[in-house]
Amino acid sequence: MFEPVPAYRSSHFRIKFATASWERAGTAALRRQVFCAEQAIFEGDDRDPIDAAAIPICALSTLGGAPDAVVGTVRIHESADQPGEWWGSRLAVARDYRRVGALGAGLIHVAVASAHARGCTRFLAHVQSANAALFQSLHWTSLAEIDLHGRPHHLMQADLAHYPPLADPERGLVTLLRRAA
Repeated sequence: MFEPVPAYRSSHFRIKFATASWERAGTAALRRQVFCAEQAIFEGDDRDPIDAAAIPICALSTLGGAPDAVVGTVRIHESADQPGEWWGSRLAVARDYRRVGALGAGLIHVAVASAHARGCTRFLAHVQSANAALFQSLHWTSLAEIDLHGRPHHLMQADLAHYPPLADPERGLVTLLRRAA
């Protein structure tokens, strides 16, 4: 009797600015899947006015070394009111890849380090309370607990000293498969 062959999972991921149209479409689709279909935070679509100025970042699975699919995303933008203050939001990882520990951390790293390279002096995010411990392990501090979209969140700030500027976010970084605990 033959054992079933496990589904293919990429062992290499590229995390970068979403520059190609298919990457941008993939980030939008993933956000709708996570924030509308799975979490029901938004109805139909999660787009808002921030998207007009935000830079989407994608985590791409690879097949034979070539980008294959968008499996994670986050967006960043500079505050219109506070020059040097940047925000990250809409961090999402596809359901089948949530146990890949390097994806969330890699998305956060590219988000903060690329903003740092663009003059960021303060990087903030509203983080769902269930994810606050991950951010704290990545050198973030909780500034306040708040309710956002009917869910508990933390207003958190990154320690920029742990995120050296990433000069080429269009190319990004490659991370290897690491299983989350």
